[in-house]
Amino acid sequence: MNMDDVARRGLVLLGCGKMGSALLDGWLKGGLPATSVWVLDPSPSDWASGTGVHVNAGMPDNPAVALVAVKPQTMGAALPSMQALGGGGTLFVSVAAGTPLVRFAQTFGEATPVVRTMPNTPAAIGRGISALIGNAAATEAHLALAEALMGAVGQTVRLEEESQMDAVTAVSGSGPAYVFHLIETLAAAGVEQGLAPDLAMALAKATVGGAGQLAEDSPEDPAQLRRNVTSPNGTTQAALEVLMDAATGFPPLLTRAVTAAATRSRELARD
Repeated sequence: MNMDDVARRGLVLLGCGKMGSALLDGWLKGGLPATSVWVLDPSPSDWASGTGVHVNAGMPDNPAVALVAVKPQTMGAALPSMQALGGGGTLFVSVAAGTPLVRFAQTFGEATPVVRTMPNTPAAIGRGISALIGNAAATEAHLALAEALMGAVGQTVRLEEESQMDAVTAVSGSGPAYVFHLIETLAAAGVEQGLAPDLAMALAKATVGGAGQLAEDSPEDPAQLRRNVTSPNGTTQAALEVLMDAATGFPPLLTRAVTAAATRSRELARD
């Protein structure tokens, strides 16, 4: 299976909210014909309706892929509508947080190939990262196709075990919110030191955004990049002595935060 199969046999997108729309936009820009996509959504956006895809107009008999992008709490109502696609001919790709692979097996049967993914919100600007894990019925070709589909909104990585998805959720799924809060608090600290709020926010946004880009693009690891900025006994070292404190700094704080998110992810999967 490849993107040519998707164009020929069709793709069903169940749910076209922010993530579904970002994916659809990426696929269309990548050359997937709009006529190869069937969107099922109770309240489709004007944008989705204007793309030329089929909107709430049934679905093909044997689509190559069914991508599930509904909120986890609506999965119970949404999945049965696609039961006819189970059995092996259609690859299911899920971007629904907290929905384990076994849930799909219960609805569609063990022979149905399913790839579970965890993207994150920077997918909206094509800068996301998605972790993928397949069930026993998912072949290398299925995983490669899921990577191609998720690659429309950013990078992809494969997991070895589904249990790792809770940690992925805590690091990259929830992680953008941690960075947004860093920007908020960095700007607020600048105001404390006498900067105007709009100036402090502009400095904080550009600094975090630029440093993130540098960390992605540089061949040096973040620890070395940190050392490169830090002059002995200078201003950066004074700040890092606070931030890197083993008792009160970033290391214990982020460990507690990521642990809390991963623990909650496990709890939600059991609900």
